[in-house]
Amino acid sequence: MTAALELREVRKNFGRTEIIRGVDLNIAKGERHALIGPNGAGKSTTFNLISGRMAPSSGTVKLNGVDIGGLPPYKINRMGLSRSFQVTNIFHRLSVFENLRCSVLWSLGYRYSFWHRLEQLRDARERAEAVLELIGLQGRHDTLAGLLTYAEQRALEIGITIAGGAEVILLDEPTAGMSLSESDHAVELIRRVTVGKTLVMVEHDMSVVFGLADRISVLVYGEVIATDTPQAIRNNRRVKEAYLGTTLDEPAGAH
Repeated sequence: MTAALELREVRKNFGRTEIIRGVDLNIAKGERHALIGPNGAGKSTTFNLISGRMAPSSGTVKLNGVDIGGLPPYKINRMGLSRSFQVTNIFHRLSVFENLRCSVLWSLGYRYSFWHRLEQLRDARERAEAVLELIGLQGRHDTLAGLLTYAEQRALEIGITIAGGAEVILLDEPTAGMSLSESDHAVELIRRVTVGKTLVMVEHDMSVVFGLADRISVLVYGEVIATDTPQAIRNNRRVKEAYLGTTLDEPAGAH
């Protein structure tokens, strides 16, 4: 079966400095995969290479068997991959519903058209409202996104990420800055909205990682040092050394 995402010998240099050093990843369709590692390991750079924000210096990045290395982000998105960011990325002056409606338009076939009235697009309204219910923000339908709590804004961003129908979802530190209860709620939300989809996430909170991931890859200084099941990663001596003695049984990052 063709992998949902495949990276082969991917490298990224900035001048003479090599940040990503021959990363190999093979992520199956429908898998929930976590990418973890110490600060500065290259996790966000890897996400940027997959999503098109950066082009690899060498190696191949494939989405459903198609080489996407070097393609611009909008083309990769239209091929079925969507991502969120560490910093919440929403339209603060639009309502929650309007944010979601914007995110479904292209996938429904509404390109650069100036003759459609948004209020008359029943399919866009229905899909946006379905996502609104899925992420649990139906009570915030007309609230300006900028007035949401931090956790609600993160939920909205996840909604925006999935609303276009992408089959491969990249989430960059989805629970960063959340309290324990907010994090637990976010985990349930992520589990719910990614059913049947391929999930790749960067996350520092080990309780989130072990609660969601089918497999985990550990990135250290731009290299994948291990890919395995959560239990095997928990017991891997080299992984423990990479975390400088911190236990993988506890959250690796304060809430």
